[in-house]
Amino acid sequence: MQSIPVLRSINIFYLFFILCLNCLAQDSVKLIIPTFLGNETRNYYGNEAPEKLDVIWKTKLGGGPTVMPNAARDTVIMYGAGWTGQPMLVQEGDNLFILQGAYDYNLRKINAKTGEVVWKYKYDDVIKSSGTIWENPLKDKNDPDKYVIFQGSRRGFGKEVWDKIIPSYRAISYYTGKELWRYNSIKGGSFSRDVDGTALIIDDTLFIGLENGFFVSLNPNPDSARVKDGIKQPIEFFNHKLYTDTDVRAHNNNVVNESAPALLGDHIYITSGAGYLYGFNRKKGEIDFSFYTGSDMDGSPIITRDSCILISIEKQYISGKGGAMLIDPKKHQDSCVVWFYPTGDSVFTDWRGGVIGSCATNDMYISKNQNSLAAFVGIDGNIYVVDNEFTNPDDSVWCPNKLQKHRKPQLIFKYNTGISISTPIFTENRLIVLTYNGLYMFEYDERCNFKLLEKNSKIRGEATPIIHNKRLYVASRDGNFYCIGKKD
Repeated sequence: MQSIPVLRSINIFYLFFILCLNCLAQDSVKLIIPTFLGNETRNYYGNEAPEKLDVIWKTKLGGGPTVMPNAARDTVIMYGAGWTGQPMLVQEGDNLFILQGAYDYNLRKINAKTGEVVWKYKYDDVIKSSGTIWENPLKDKNDPDKYVIFQGSRRGFGKEVWDKIIPSYRAISYYTGKELWRYNSIKGGSFSRDVDGTALIIDDTLFIGLENGFFVSLNPNPDSARVKDGIKQPIEFFNHKLYTDTDVRAHNNNVVNESAPALLGDHIYITSGAGYLYGFNRKKGEIDFSFYTGSDMDGSPIITRDSCILISIEKQYISGKGGAMLIDPKKHQDSCVVWFYPTGDSVFTDWRGGVIGSCATNDMYISKNQNSLAAFVGIDGNIYVVDNEFTNPDDSVWCPNKLQKHRKPQLIFKYNTGISISTPIFTENRLIVLTYNGLYMFEYDERCNFKLLEKNSKIRGEATPIIHNKRLYVASRDGNFYCIGKKD
């Protein structure tokens, strides 16, 4: 007769123990890689690179159909995950979890030790973008919606660009995978209503560029969302059109915004498909910096240690070459170019050259007396490494629109990796890049001597990897997500 209360006491103790563990896990959450390229300045990729490029585990992502933005509107099946496709990384207690969007329409939470999928949330189309995770300061630490993921997708398979509702940007609960709100990306001057960009969240405000051509500011808090047009939507603080009617005609409606905004002082900088680098003044609430290249720019603005901005430029809508450029926003737009490095012209799909992905810098990993480097991969199939802070006054090149000449930075290293639109990642002595030919890992020393350490030819694609504790995590176009490192 006494066994029943004993069992009850054991069950109560067990439940209490589980609750305590859950509280402990939630109380010790650390956002390690919470957004594309790691932080608000878009220049952090993780702590330690792997020693080898062995496959530790892989998880199947699969694929899904989507409509291509060409005249024929071809339907294709895309596998794995692609540009920008960088995972987020979160630590709960002693456990690590990956958050990854994929071409099978699903956003996943994945156990970083085993590759086991914890939950999946399905969108209406393929997911190309990188997400952002945010800690809601208004929520209790044990609230299941304390941490929120903001992730975009393409507009929706079967949906038309002129449809009234295209909810291609959404907020998802980190713990449960439950939808918290969805945002209608309205029709603009662009041919697209996808969301391939990544949000920048400052305090209680979310900033993001959308493929409809608008730069918008939202209230990320799900509790503030309201039903509008039949769906629960976040409050919109503002939207700025990042194009003119002239831009729409010149670019044939290709004025999409695909980059991730970056923070520098009181300004938020964002690149646009209409060919501009814009600076939004947070104090004034207006755009007060504008630099025009004329070409499409999909890569994100990258902040360097000397408060300059690295931008990547395609070979599109311009008479000159695409490449990488360093901008000093403290100067007037007519004299703000520090240097320009052109890459070779080359035809690949709809591109004709230049740099599609973002530039990388080693600034977060080096001391003040070491060389600040920039790395970028061109459509010409080469990875380039240049010195950010050294130019030769006698070495100048034409700017992208051939209206004037700019100084050219010193080339440190060049290697033919094959074509890529991925962003390379740096550490203090490693440079890693994923290309359509494979995954490459280079080593460099304090004298900036580079050498190839290893190549994994089986892992290919355009997603951007992350690294943590000598493990590399990346999605491949073969339909899988990989954990890479040295096998025990």
